[in-house]
Amino acid sequence: MKAPITVHMIRKAPHSQMKHISKIVAILVAISAIWVALLETSTVPRSYTWLLPVYLVVALGCYGLFMVGFGLMFFPTCPQEAILLQQDIVEAKEFLAKKGVDVGSE
Repeated sequence: MKAPITVHMIRKAPHSQMKHISKIVAILVAISAIWVALLETSTVPRSYTWLLPVYLVVALGCYGLFMVGFGLMFFPTCPQEAILLQQDIVEAKEFLAKKGVDVGSE
């Protein structure tokens, strides 16, 4: 029988989460600083500068949709993992059946 997966195996270490959060905050601060600088200087017309956050959100949405579509198009098939998953399902059904749980008709 395989060793059970514990919560500690699944969760990331707290320091790596903090690194990720600090990276996101740094990027947001940089984008905000650029936006404020464009508002203060007259390099870009003010009417366009006010719309930059909207353009950024739309661009990030398009990028996200592209990445999801790309990931779905080139999703790897794992026949060996599928076989192992089916074996795990059979083991789980047998275990639950021994405990008196109705697991279906398969």
